[in-house]
Amino acid sequence: MSVTLNLRPVLELTNEQFYELCQANRDLRIERSANGELIIMPPTGGETGNRNIKIAFQLEAWSSQNDLGIAFDSSTAFKLPNGAERSPDASWVRRDRWDNLSAEQKRKFPPLCPDFVVELRSETDSLKTLQDKMQEYMENGTRLGWLIDPKTQQVEIYRSGRGVEIVKNLGISGENVLPGFMLNLKQIFGTI
Repeated sequence: MSVTLNLRPVLELTNEQFYELCQANRDLRIERSANGELIIMPPTGGETGNRNIKIAFQLEAWSSQNDLGIAFDSSTAFKLPNGAERSPDASWVRRDRWDNLSAEQKRKFPPLCPDFVVELRSETDSLKTLQDKMQEYMENGTRLGWLIDPKTQQVEIYRSGRGVEIVKNLGISGENVLPGFMLNLKQIFGTI
């Protein structure tokens, strides 16, 4: 279970202070909501960690072959336009958007919302919390997002300007956002 700390009545962290806090506590996954709350998440368990790496590996393998953009793992935080700092389980940014960032922006928490995000539901994750997070990504510029739930073996597909679609396929397409990418869900949903 994650813990949410509301610091604003006492103090408000600058972007630099939040970055330094995260660097000083590398064993924790820390996000910040648009209203300044700190969300501290525990490390994942073995099954979720294995699923995460399988998703990130497939995304990176596709991304390396075409050089259309840059893939990221779950340890990358992005500064969204609404002020939140979020770390999707896997994500991807178009090359032109990445290249427009300064070296400093690339080194710290990139100030943009990924074009593509994946959230993988673990045993302790609230579905409603993850759905809200997916909506936040979409409202901040994500073009395609997948909320993967191994327990129900389904995926909620979020697309810019469209309603959520729920599928139970063993493979899902990156559509026009990730042309030619297909995530093999058999590896994700299979027994570990």
